[in-house]
Amino acid sequence: MTATGLLDEIDGVGRDRGRGGYSRHAFDAAEGELRTWFAERAQRLGLAVETDRNANIWAWWGTPGPDAVVTGSHLDSVPGGGAFDGPLGVVSALDAVEIMQCKGFRPVKPFAVVVFAEEEGGRFGVPCLGSRLLTGAIDADRARSLKDPDGVTLAEAAAKAGHDPERFGADPESLARIGQFIELHVEQGRGLIDLGSPVAVGSTIIAHGRWRFAFSGQGNHAGATLIGDRHDPMLPAAEVVAAARRLARATGDGRATIGRLVPNPGGTNAIASTVELWLDARIPGDDRTRTLVAELSGLAKEAADAEGCLVEIAEESYSDTVTFDPALRDRLSGWLGGVPELPTGAGHDAGILAAHVPTGMLYVRNPTGISHAPEEFAEDEDVDLGAKGLAKVLEHLST
Repeated sequence: MTATGLLDEIDGVGRDRGRGGYSRHAFDAAEGELRTWFAERAQRLGLAVETDRNANIWAWWGTPGPDAVVTGSHLDSVPGGGAFDGPLGVVSALDAVEIMQCKGFRPVKPFAVVVFAEEEGGRFGVPCLGSRLLTGAIDADRARSLKDPDGVTLAEAAAKAGHDPERFGADPESLARIGQFIELHVEQGRGLIDLGSPVAVGSTIIAHGRWRFAFSGQGNHAGATLIGDRHDPMLPAAEVVAAARRLARATGDGRATIGRLVPNPGGTNAIASTVELWLDARIPGDDRTRTLVAELSGLAKEAADAEGCLVEIAEESYSDTVTFDPALRDRLSGWLGGVPELPTGAGHDAGILAAHVPTGMLYVRNPTGISHAPEEFAEDEDVDLGAKGLAKVLEHLST
């Protein structure tokens, strides 16, 4: 079964009729269906499937062991996301295994396909949660207490899905098995369009993070409360939304996005008592992202004071610039005929693992240049080229 055929098999899972695209989140029904599908597909290839203490799924070709060649990605999505972000790396890994098997190839080194849990942070807010837990990059108690928009904790959702949240945490045994990790991903941007190439190898991931701004004021009646008597947290929240764009534009190459804003109680004829919003900020250079957030935080406090409101600001996640292993990057490019190198502003599990093991990425061209939206796309021909390229590099690494 080709990668495109495998994508067709899961096309109907997690479709979001309201937003468009797909909503597949950690430990919900859609993600659970995809996890079952992956296990069944891996077992058809003769792979032995196991789930680690952090709900990441491993499918081993042969006997598990140290210095393994590992590939894979994730199956969850952002709310209303596209069909390729995450699943393309998983189906391409399965296709690559079948390509190698059909050639009669058997890896000399241990070999595994992995599916990481909650990469997008679409339900519990922290991206790359499965790989962060695996590597110890997030405290297990903090992770267990994360809540989704309905107030359900990660621990509660995991337990309902059949996992033991008390076992969540750093897993040095599983981490020590990884000798090299290769992640294939649809490109999230238009770099490959401009380069005229269907495939590229990853060079860097720019520094990025997420912050929560919680404004509190005085809820009141929209018609009975004079403007001068109001302490409306929506006003400083709105100033932060506008300031984030302005500050990011001033950097020349920064990105600052507020894609989620939640007023309480949320009535049309009620002044909000609280407003929460989430900032995603990304700028090349390790110090520049925090500098922008510090400036925006200062503006948020000034705006809150002016309206007689309060604001609390909390960092939910942050990652410095990631530079993928240069020697591995050069080998990948050479094996694929000298394909170009590509930096990205998008985070990945590979970026978390890069601090611990040699890690590389392959990107497949996205002709729309759009990601995290239903218009995300990759041509069938490019998808198949990506899977064949992945098989080629995995064969080299596994011998």
